[in-house]
Amino acid sequence: MVCALGAAVCFGTATVLQAMAARAAADVAGAGSGPGGGPGSGPGGDAALLLRALRQWRYIAGLALDGLGFLFQIAALRSLPIYAVGAALAASLAVTAVVAARLLRVRLSGVEWAAVGVVCAGLGMLGLASGTEGERAGSDALRYAMLATAVGVLVLGLLGGRLPERGRGLVLGLGAGFGFGVVEVSVRLIDEVSVGALVTNAAVYALVVGGGAAFLALTSALQRGAVTVPTAGMVIGETIGPALIGVVWLGDRTREGLGWLAVAGFGVAVVGALALARFGEAPD
Repeated sequence: MVCALGAAVCFGTATVLQAMAARAAADVAGAGSGPGGGPGSGPGGDAALLLRALRQWRYIAGLALDGLGFLFQIAALRSLPIYAVGAALAASLAVTAVVAARLLRVRLSGVEWAAVGVVCAGLGMLGLASGTEGERAGSDALRYAMLATAVGVLVLGLLGGRLPERGRGLVLGLGAGFGFGVVEVSVRLIDEVSVGALVTNAAVYALVVGGGAAFLALTSALQRGAVTVPTAGMVIGETIGPALIGVVWLGDRTREGLGWLAVAGFGVAVVGALALARFGEAPD
């Protein structure tokens, strides 16, 4: 559980650092623009802002934290049930909220502070109730199902701009959640790390495609609407489905007699994360 919480802290803090870098890059672009627009405007504006952000130590530090968080995530998934890791990763929104309140001076409402406490309570319940990862080896059918899901999310992300305006954010957010969920499940389906085994394992391709497709879908969603709806969809997509797969197909279990506590903790943590959905992207 320590690794899962470490991943949440890394991802949540990285979001704030990248937000600070993006703000600074936007300020530079605004200062350099004239009445007719400047280097931050026009079709290449987003790319220019990204390049400016990449020159700042906060953005680089955020990327480094993302990488470290991914390593923590892999370590957690190799020893904990997927439902516990998924809930902990959703809790990165609570970390982002707290760090944003400190570094970005974002004002949290009483409800949001309560949601942070709810997330912590849910994770505490999960920590008490979760057992070790399931011992069932995933089938080839499950591996190919993960790859097919990853490809579906990739297509959804590529076609995101053509989706109807109504419901687009929720659909893309759910798609991103499914993509991140594919990553969670695929890590468990990689049981050998030799070159030959990796090349022939469909779960490896599912992990790579699913992760990239998830970022694409989420980016598309956040560029075309409010943060809250797609982030809420992402939280639902990356927690519930993978948790069920872990329990039904991979044998994830709880400690003896504490199944009710795990279910309650999972639900409490996810509900708390949904209440903090506006922190799913760099705060304004």
